[in-house]
Amino acid sequence: MPVTETIKGDYILAVDDIPDNLLLVQLALEQQGHQVVVAHDGQTALQQIKQSSPSLIVLDVMMPGMDGYEVTKRIRQDRNIPFIPILLVTAREESSLVEGLDAGADEFVRKPFQIDELQARVRSMLRLKETIDQRENFVSCLTHDLRTPLIAANRMLDLIAQEAFGDVTSEQEEVIGHIVSSNDNMLKMLNTLLETHHYELGQKILSLIPVNLQQLITEVIIELEPLAQEKGLELQHNVEKNIAQIEGDRLELRRVFTNLIGNAIKFTDTGSIKVSLSQNESGVLVQVEDTGIGISPQEQQTIFQRYHQGNHRRSGKGLGLYLCQQIINAHQGKLTVRSQLGTGTIFTLSIPKS
Repeated sequence: MPVTETIKGDYILAVDDIPDNLLLVQLALEQQGHQVVVAHDGQTALQQIKQSSPSLIVLDVMMPGMDGYEVTKRIRQDRNIPFIPILLVTAREESSLVEGLDAGADEFVRKPFQIDELQARVRSMLRLKETIDQRENFVSCLTHDLRTPLIAANRMLDLIAQEAFGDVTSEQEEVIGHIVSSNDNMLKMLNTLLETHHYELGQKILSLIPVNLQQLITEVIIELEPLAQEKGLELQHNVEKNIAQIEGDRLELRRVFTNLIGNAIKFTDTGSIKVSLSQNESGVLVQVEDTGIGISPQEQQTIFQRYHQGNHRRSGKGLGLYLCQQIINAHQGKLTVRSQLGTGTIFTLSIPKS
């Protein structure tokens, strides 16, 4: 079957530069009823994957030009490619296991292999793929099923507040406001969970356009300034002139700035929050500095991990900063933190210029 064509249904991609080896793998898998597409080098394999994503990749390690490790790394680094199990075929010694696993492979089979061993490992990898796909469907369905009644409840509560069903006392109006606020917080958490899930599975596709960061940050500051004013905090905005535009997903970057500035306000009781925008030879820098409670050295080591929750009572569910890190990584940038307890925190993100 030729490569770089759109394949109907599930298929396995077999990659090897030696035709006899490739034929052996193809026959062994077709014997089990699998549809198999073959590629004779790493570059052709990458083109095929982008054209039509396989359920599994059986990939030879030793190939001229681009070896199996490099192919594996490129697959794992491309966030537009969903998770695909990779089974490496190798004749090398034990040390190659470490290199392959570090590159992102999921399993190995050694040459010369027994046909039944190859078939068993393929079945195992396909079960892994099925499990991950089911997890994806579960999270998507769960968030959808939870969001729908929350949105419907808020609409009904809004009608009640507008006295569509009769008079509403001031006490009832206050209670309704608290319920709507709780529902909104739940919706935000569900949206964050779903977005995080898409990044983890490599299914988030960025809509890259030229972005004026000065304009974007100003929008976020205007939106969040009332929260700072409620706490008596000064929200400062320092921007260098003639900042270069970047190629980015405006909505995703807005999510990052809203989270970082919102957190600064949340964890600062007195003083100020300063947002600065500058540039250097490598890219554009954004800093969000506060005079808040600070973060301990121990927590700084894990703050960007998934589901990390701080020890402070105001800490969230541990997804916001993890998602920010995923978004900035997807923009080929970097997000770091410096902090001192009782003094404040500085989050710095850098994004390459267009």
